[in-house]
Amino acid sequence: MRTYDDPCGVARALDHIGERWALLIVRELLLGPKRFTDLRDGLPGASQNVLSQRLREMEESGVLHRRRLPPPAASQVYELTERGRELEPVVLALARWGSRMPFTSTRPLSVDALMQALKSMFDPEAAAGFACRVELRLGELSFLATVSDGSFALARTAEGESAQAVVHAGPEALRDVVFLGVPADTLRVDGDRAVAERFLGLFPRPEAHA
Repeated sequence: MRTYDDPCGVARALDHIGERWALLIVRELLLGPKRFTDLRDGLPGASQNVLSQRLREMEESGVLHRRRLPPPAASQVYELTERGRELEPVVLALARWGSRMPFTSTRPLSVDALMQALKSMFDPEAAAGFACRVELRLGELSFLATVSDGSFALARTAEGESAQAVVHAGPEALRDVVFLGVPADTLRVDGDRAVAERFLGLFPRPEAHA
């Protein structure tokens, strides 16, 4: 593994997560473990060899580890260690900073990237006095969003969890409504539509860098 050979804490951190794709792997794992094929789907620009190498390096650094799921799945997944999960505020801060830059890619956002974008753009002031539980169903994936006391939590939906509203959308359609100003009535909503539309307005896009 390459090193900056610099005693600064920033340099020491980048010795472990500064290589290409490393922080995007962290982004993809913040909401839970994934199989290698799932990581490939979320990072289509990374070759299989590069992704495998980066995962090995990050495992050696203690940022993530591998484990095998119990039957009937019995598949191997990658998940963040406690050290790796501590990178979440770093990733969200970078997302907020980067969201003010012009778009340079025509690729679609991965589902996990879209969920992290919601977390990074949440506006506590816009949520003042508002509480809700909204399920986001994006194809086969489902996430439960909870707003309470000006805070925002997001997790993969567990069986039996209830929500006031369920929003059905593809990732691109949800992104267009939340960040690009497409009307929310273009989305299918089960349950309380007013709650869903109020929720979808809690993520203002910051002004672009001059």
